[in-house]
Amino acid sequence: MQRRTLIKAAVTAVALTAVQATTVVAENPVLKIGFVGVTSGPAAAWGISNQRSMEARAAWLNETGGYTIGGTTYDIEIVSFDDQKDPKRAIAGMEKMAQEGIHYVVGPNVDDGAAAVRPVAEANGIMYFPYAFPKSLYTAPASNAVLGMVANYQSGPAIYKHLMENEGVKTVAFIAANESDPLSQRDGGVAAAKALGLEVVSDNVTYQVDTTDFTPVLTPIMRTRPDLLVLSGVSPANAPQLIRSARELGFQGLISTETAQDAGVLAEGAGDLANGFISVGGASTPELASPMMKEFVQRYTDMFGEYNDESNTKVYALEYILETLKADPAAISDVGSFQTTMDTFEAPNPYMNGDAKLRYVGMSSFGQRRQVAVPLVVNVYRDGAFETLFVAEVD
Repeated sequence: MQRRTLIKAAVTAVALTAVQATTVVAENPVLKIGFVGVTSGPAAAWGISNQRSMEARAAWLNETGGYTIGGTTYDIEIVSFDDQKDPKRAIAGMEKMAQEGIHYVVGPNVDDGAAAVRPVAEANGIMYFPYAFPKSLYTAPASNAVLGMVANYQSGPAIYKHLMENEGVKTVAFIAANESDPLSQRDGGVAAAKALGLEVVSDNVTYQVDTTDFTPVLTPIMRTRPDLLVLSGVSPANAPQLIRSARELGFQGLISTETAQDAGVLAEGAGDLANGFISVGGASTPELASPMMKEFVQRYTDMFGEYNDESNTKVYALEYILETLKADPAAISDVGSFQTTMDTFEAPNPYMNGDAKLRYVGMSSFGQRRQVAVPLVVNVYRDGAFETLFVAEVD
């Protein structure tokens, strides 16, 4: 009896081994896509939205069998690196991606980081999708960076023009953190405002990112009594503090920014004082959102316990990468093929209702197609949530 039991156990073990071997053989090969961006500190919301969007979409694809490119079905793995908004760490993150043989990376989220990683990306055949605005990243001879959102020099004029036509705005003041990204965005905003005929009444006030009392910083601007106060390149952590201080100083004009924000952070940090605050939103509205976008939002929420409206934009980068690879499977290991495909690439946009397309744009701003086509959605904050103010497009 004992011998029979041992034989039965041995047969069972062999059978299990065979099943396991079959399982291993049946597993999909893995396609790694990288993320290098800020997920800690005052600007963490920007990068967290990126990373979570990628992870939620990858999990969804893997759950439904993987993603097929050129007859091979892959499981998608997201390899993430927190650069802590430090250019040196961004370089280290991109070097890590190169070491792992990753050719497609989303991020970084800020200008300094995106510029810093350019040599590493170009030397190692990496296409990267920054959320940073310097035109030099996307203008020839640069060729490896693709802008993943609408830039401030595209959204700013649209916001100012809308407020001029609908709110009678005639004067504007700018304030920016004393860092290269916000200062660059301020300069772009000032130029756009002047080109539209707005009177710029203040454009030289700056603050340190670790400022906790904004009253003395804002007081000189309040004396100019602008119709519109622009918080250039403001981080999600600093926005509610600036808004609260401006309102407590008696400012009753409009406040806007060209950066995306977090409604939860605004509610916690400024409450009702943030009502009327205008910012760039996610690339979707309830009217535009397709059933697939709604499912993405639900899956993201289920996975992380909350949702950031900015992820309506951040979901697109991974989709663009995978769809472009599907259009030319040789691009999996050859970014030159990817770049060539970008010029004529077009695919259905699964996140929008109607006949919207995924395509690369940027000819007007960069002279080459180095920007993903996502709608420019401008939001206004009211009572704890964002409402759509208007929607536009960028060429």
